[in-house]
Amino acid sequence: MSSIVPRGRTALPMLAEWFESAWPFTEHSPMRIEEAVEEGKYVLRAELPGFDPDKGIRVTAEGGLLTVEAEREAKTEEKGRSEFRYGSFRRTVSLPRGADTSKIAAKYTDGILEVTVPYAEEKPGKQVEIEVTKK
Repeated sequence: MSSIVPRGRTALPMLAEWFESAWPFTEHSPMRIEEAVEEGKYVLRAELPGFDPDKGIRVTAEGGLLTVEAEREAKTEEKGRSEFRYGSFRRTVSLPRGADTSKIAAKYTDGILEVTVPYAEEKPGKQVEIEVTKK
């Protein structure tokens, strides 16, 4: 007996992908990201294949939030017909406390945008005993 779901893969990841898509039966898909903390830096990687990093990608940080915006437009024209493709994405994530937004760096390689933000880990607060006296 054969199964609709291929071996080694459950229906849940496919269902999650379906719900993440605004229009599950079109080519639209959200900007996929990966977040990590590596050696005192917050690192965000975003899948942005086919985007021009010189004019279609913008990274901003404000109020403890990091926003990645990407937009692309492609148009082809042939005799008697033309075709265009447009896409824009925006994703905002929270930065860790102590993030130094003045030192954000971003690079785009092989369709992957990598944004690094150094941050200082918070030191635990000092606990001080305070004597309470009665008057």
